[in-house]
Amino acid sequence: MKLACFILLAFLLTGCNQEKTVQLPIAKPDANWALLDFVKVDSLNPILQPSQAQSFYSPLSKKAVNWEERNVLNPSAIVREGKVYLIYRAQDNQMTSRLGLAISEDGLHFTKQADPILFPNEDEFKKYEWKGGIEDPRIIESEDGTYILTYTAYDGKTARLCLATSKDLQTWTKHGLVLGEGKYKDTWSKSGAIVAKPVGDKMVAAKINGKYWMYFGDTDLFMTTSDDLIHWEVAENEESGKMISVLHPRKGYFDSRLVEPGPYAMLQDEGILLIYNGSNAANFNDPALPKFTYSAGQALFDKTKPYKLLERTNTNFIQPDKPYEKVGEVNEVCFVEGLVHFKNKWFLYYGTADSKIAVAVRDEK
Repeated sequence: MKLACFILLAFLLTGCNQEKTVQLPIAKPDANWALLDFVKVDSLNPILQPSQAQSFYSPLSKKAVNWEERNVLNPSAIVREGKVYLIYRAQDNQMTSRLGLAISEDGLHFTKQADPILFPNEDEFKKYEWKGGIEDPRIIESEDGTYILTYTAYDGKTARLCLATSKDLQTWTKHGLVLGEGKYKDTWSKSGAIVAKPVGDKMVAAKINGKYWMYFGDTDLFMTTSDDLIHWEVAENEESGKMISVLHPRKGYFDSRLVEPGPYAMLQDEGILLIYNGSNAANFNDPALPKFTYSAGQALFDKTKPYKLLERTNTNFIQPDKPYEKVGEVNEVCFVEGLVHFKNKWFLYYGTADSKIAVAVRDEK
């Protein structure tokens, strides 16, 4: 039986498919599966800010550009050789995005590299990446130590989920569209969070039922699976031929407008923990938050059936309340995207008002 059939059957049995959904019980704020109690490092935040000093020769602009002079935002992070490597999105004054790299020995103080590590180039992917650029990375490791990076290619009109690999975090190989060159080629898609398991301070891709799994999307969340972390197959409703939604916005909550993955999805004993970003709608929303506020919540999926939602928090665990989170390129934004376990603590890295980068820390319990 095809994977799509298997997933559809399971959804039908649980009363949850694309056309008909059942709202499962929400979790208490102190759910024992959730990763809560992060504290913003106010003494240092924001830890990364835009700079006009970062200049490189753009192969497409044919000139030197200050590639992060307007904004830095939405970072991913990974631990390598006892240091935290922060891969972050940066925008020039034309709003073209590239990915930069900053390195830290304590998870708090970072040194930026001079040049971006992944950017639009004269290659076969230029048609997807120029002139909007490369956005919003999420990174894990494979079992053999290869780094797997999902990112968004934006041509100025359509966002497309893409993937690249590296052995050293410096030199990258682009592998193109995660959803393939077929019927989903021009579908708006982004924010790929691969299911991974903690191995020491590393986050390593985890197979479930013989497959790798990825959550993606920035309205509802959908899923795709892979045998090799490079080639992916979308989970579809076989009758309608449409992607199956596994997490939805909720009227009256902080995530009433949309949901979007944060970092990787983490496989743990209780299930698969997905930290996700939610946006507050203009109406039928959480009245305690300004409309369109981005804040973050958490969801738990079954560890053997990654498409089966078990619980989700009924409140956000981080929201804009600092001036640099409330005012910027886009106001009222805490957008979480980087998470590492480092020196017996959890470090959560997030974009603030689409302009700067901050960190919150949770001591190991």
